Amino acid sequence: MVNVNEAVIARLKKSGKVFEVLVDCDLALAFKEGKISDLDEVVVSIEIYEDSRKGMVAAESSLEAAFGTIDKKLIVALIIKDGEVQLTAEHRKKLREQKRKQIINLIHRNAVDPKTDLPHPPQRIENALVEVKAHIDDLKPAEQQVKDLVNKLKEVLPLKYEIREVQVIVEPQYSGRVIPLVRKYGKILNEEWMNDGSLNVVLELPAGLQEEFEREMNNLTHGNLNMNILKVR
Repeated sequence: MVNVNEAVIARLKKSGKVFEVLVDCDLALAFKEGKISDLDEVVVSIEIYEDSRKGMVAAESSLEAAFGTIDKKLIVALIIKDGEVQLTAEHRKKLREQKRKQIINLIHRNAVDPKTDLPHPPQRIENALVEVKAHIDDLKPAEQQVKDLVNKLKEVLPLKYEIREVQVIVEPQYSGRVIPLVRKYGKILNEEWMNDGSLNVVLELPAGLQEEFEREMNNLTHGNLNMNILKVR
């Protein structure tokens, strides 16, 4: 059971009423995501409230009407899984840092320096975000923020954001081994096996990953391949 002094509220609105339970923030989020299953680890108790701050316990009749049961363990699990878990300041900070790292990684993978056609190092991207005082929205998915942030970063950092269609032709002795690597780096748009056993594949990949992809493909095939950029967007 969780220490009540460290607990936050998990809340679910159902059938016109609000139902609350007291939980550990991190453990409740892990339970919500299916990473843990022991409810006793997550909650202060299985008491269900209409207003936990005022100590107003939910009546069994309200539970029955809203959930079709008075099984408190089942109801508590539903409140956590389907409801909203209040975040601590520490957890918000952790999520903000995770979002920042995710955005830096997406820019590193998808954008290149137009002068060198190579990705900028993550630390350089992070420094540039600080320099331009970029605003990162905690609630908006990272993928939806990247293009706007790239435009902002262009004030101080040469950047080109693009996706490439790349054709790879691999000789027969290596063709069967490269498919997992191709799938790791991009989305296969066309896959053609030639009569001699060689592979002609077209994939879509972020510009920032092309150099790394080429290096790994060359290592795997000992240079026995041809690679061409077909389209850039």
